[in-house]
Amino acid sequence: MKYLAQFMLIVFLFAVKEGRSCTRVVYKGPNQTVITARSMDWRDDIAANLWVFPRGIARSGEVGPQSLKWTSQYGSVVSSAWDIATVDGLNEKGLVANVLWLVESTYPKFDPAGPKKGLAISAWAQYVLDNFATVSEAVSALKDEPFVIVSDYIPGTTKFTTIHLSLSDATGDNAIFEYINGKLVIHHDAAYTVMTNSPIFEDQLALNRYWQGIPGTIMLPGTNRAADRFVRASYYINAIPQTDDVRLSVASVFSVIRNCSVPFGISSETEPNISSTRWRSVADQKNRIYYFENVLVPGTLWVDLAKFDLKKGAPTMKLDMKQGMAINGISNNLFKAAQPFKFMGI
Repeated sequence: MKYLAQFMLIVFLFAVKEGRSCTRVVYKGPNQTVITARSMDWRDDIAANLWVFPRGIARSGEVGPQSLKWTSQYGSVVSSAWDIATVDGLNEKGLVANVLWLVESTYPKFDPAGPKKGLAISAWAQYVLDNFATVSEAVSALKDEPFVIVSDYIPGTTKFTTIHLSLSDATGDNAIFEYINGKLVIHHDAAYTVMTNSPIFEDQLALNRYWQGIPGTIMLPGTNRAADRFVRASYYINAIPQTDDVRLSVASVFSVIRNCSVPFGISSETEPNISSTRWRSVADQKNRIYYFENVLVPGTLWVDLAKFDLKKGAPTMKLDMKQGMAINGISNNLFKAAQPFKFMGI
């Protein structure tokens, strides 16, 4: 009864801070085994496609004359949303970037005529994948806010984009980037292996400290709320087998992210921000393998990033995830040359 009463208090405190559902978790096994998984949860079809970008692509922040400009230093495989944004990906150095919804986000104001460059939020994850090999590099470069993140409404909706960014690298390092009250907050620690959407990460850490005192074999919260998914992911990612056998470790990590997914078709009139899981990804950062599964299609596909031509001048490659198309197994040969999509800007 003591545990139950404490649990109900935690649920009440965090219920008012729910956002759109997503979960991200990092597994660390022996012999430099690092695997990052995430679920993408959304009320509507998010139209994901897979893209492979080579080095040497000229990019723009897509916010007008004061757009940030850069050229990609590293090749990457990414999942897009509606082919207007990068929401998830792995680069050739083993850096993984995931964006998750965070309703509490507030970004600094961008002055199109001011001195500071701007970066559309749709390209935030891609900027990191293009430019950095490790979490530490990204933290060092971004901590002084060299540019302004510029957000906008999702096209055709009244939803203003509010997200936070998680990074993990092949060494097992982790960082979370959030904009709270217009200021960048960075949580940088190798121990930060789990993140959901809301609440802000500082509150997620407080929640985790509470649950560390309650053995997972006694009780684990089971709802689809972000706070409950955070607790389950934190427990299970440390409970699964520690192994460098890729077949077992990847299967174990998939089992954790599936456990933290929201069943398809779940919705609530009283909690409109709870959303069904649309797809899941698992990135093997040691071997540079990117796994992907769409919940509407049986089976899992994967991509060996090392087997793509990532040299400057190589073509961008796209795997068009057509509605209902079943793809299983290694899928490098299904990618076709395509022009890079344009990031949604203002």
